[in-house]
Amino acid sequence: MAKTLKYRKNQRNNSRSSGQQDRVVNQFVDPRDFDKPRTNPVPKKLEARTEAQGQYLSAMMSADLIFGVGPAGTGKTYVAGAWAADQLADRLYDRIIITRPAVETGSPMGFLPGELEEKYAPFLEPFKQVMIERMGRGAYECALKNERISPQPLAYMRGATFKNAIVILDEAQNTTPEEMKMFLTRIGEDCIVIVNGDIQQIDIKGASGLVDALNRVSHLDQVRVVEFTEDDIVRSGLVKAILKAYRNP
Repeated sequence: MAKTLKYRKNQRNNSRSSGQQDRVVNQFVDPRDFDKPRTNPVPKKLEARTEAQGQYLSAMMSADLIFGVGPAGTGKTYVAGAWAADQLADRLYDRIIITRPAVETGSPMGFLPGELEEKYAPFLEPFKQVMIERMGRGAYECALKNERISPQPLAYMRGATFKNAIVILDEAQNTTPEEMKMFLTRIGEDCIVIVNGDIQQIDIKGASGLVDALNRVSHLDQVRVVEFTEDDIVRSGLVKAILKAYRNP
């Protein structure tokens, strides 16, 4: 699998550094994939704003399972969503699967009207804007329609196998150890799994699946752990000050 990842890294770098003619061609999405042209210009190359973000991007190009752990506002979700959208737009993977535990600040998801996709959509808002920014609205909407971008509740993943996909588990600190084990054992061929979380914001009772997984698998080959700190916060200086205030009341 490492050989495949190296090939994909070269493919992605080549696609981002090609000449103007290639950029003009790449402004349009392959109709076999999304059926609609991009509705915005090809985005600029994704660049890290902090050292930790740079390590995170490097890990995505070299590992099969990546943990991004740290406080809110450090860009974990943004970087993962942007990188995944670029890979899908460049047709290096078939699908993006996005999931998160059905817990919101300590409460279960509960009843929401509509189909499963509509019920789960509010939990995927953090990824929507960055993916539209990277892919264009038309391509994003077609990818959703064709299930190339697929929001899936964590509880519905038992028995599934991830293949040729980028899978993002957000808010992973709110998984149980059993849920995390179930999720991680879905990994199949040509699959990149990105797990984001903040172990200081655990909203469930009992053990956290993220903490448990870090203790169990962080030493394995093809697993990378990138730790973000308050110094990596890029959302705003106020967020950094608020986090410090809550840490030291």
